[in-house]
Amino acid sequence: MLDVRRLRLLRDLARLGTIAAVARSHTYTPSAVSQQLAVLEREAGVPLLERTGRRVVLTPAGVVLVRHAETVLAALEDAGAALATAREEPVGPLRIGAFPTAVRTLLPGALVALGLDHPGLELMVTELDPVAMPEALRERRLDVALVNDYDVMPVEPDPALDAVPLLDETVFLAVPATGAAPGADPVGDARHAAWIVGSPGTACHAVTLRVCRTAGFSPLVRHHADDFAAVLALVAAGQGVSLVPRLAAARPPAGVRLVPLATRRRTRVTYRRGAATHPAVAACVTAVRASTRAYLDR
Repeated sequence: MLDVRRLRLLRDLARLGTIAAVARSHTYTPSAVSQQLAVLEREAGVPLLERTGRRVVLTPAGVVLVRHAETVLAALEDAGAALATAREEPVGPLRIGAFPTAVRTLLPGALVALGLDHPGLELMVTELDPVAMPEALRERRLDVALVNDYDVMPVEPDPALDAVPLLDETVFLAVPATGAAPGADPVGDARHAAWIVGSPGTACHAVTLRVCRTAGFSPLVRHHADDFAAVLALVAAGQGVSLVPRLAAARPPAGVRLVPLATRRRTRVTYRRGAATHPAVAACVTAVRASTRAYLDR
């Protein structure tokens, strides 16, 4: 019989690439991970791993088992959801992750509704950059997450996760209002401007670089800021230009001009595959969608 915990380690090795990374992810030692994978190989009866130099890669049998592992883990989520529906009301912790603008705009109304409709839920919110959400969901540090990507830099679907669309919003180029109005190619017109971008490693940082390179240049990065209120304040102070999505641009400060771009930011509600029917997850998705509609209708 294959052990589910060891299947999860194999799945994470396929995703993360090294035993050391798997160990960090699970707060194990590398030797403990190696031992558990060796036991899994004995359980499977076929080689699952092979060494190429200093790296460990999956054999064809290992790749097949990883595909089945995703199905097994999703089935366990589904089983847990089915058991949870036997309760009269959703109860217990509900760990929600969201990126900063969603925490400020979309999530508050949903939290109020969940507290009123399902008082047995213990709501726990964590603010994270979208790039960190999938791992937090897979590691069960989150149950539901509001994540986003951009049409110019789409994120590949994760086989361990499911999602429902929530919002598709315009991205603006925020420029000082005192300057000349941008022309037909506003990003290209800003090739000689100073740029305000997110911290390296964040989705906003990567998207800004992609948008600028598509326009034929690398941006002159003058400032790094992850809070869009701070970004807009810097733009208003004449410190540069920046990309700002609609949710963050509802009330720009005086001195900022917002130029709509063709680029779109897409937000979705994500959870582990198989968890869609879990009462707490389903209640959260319903509340977030209602809160989003109410926010946009204001």
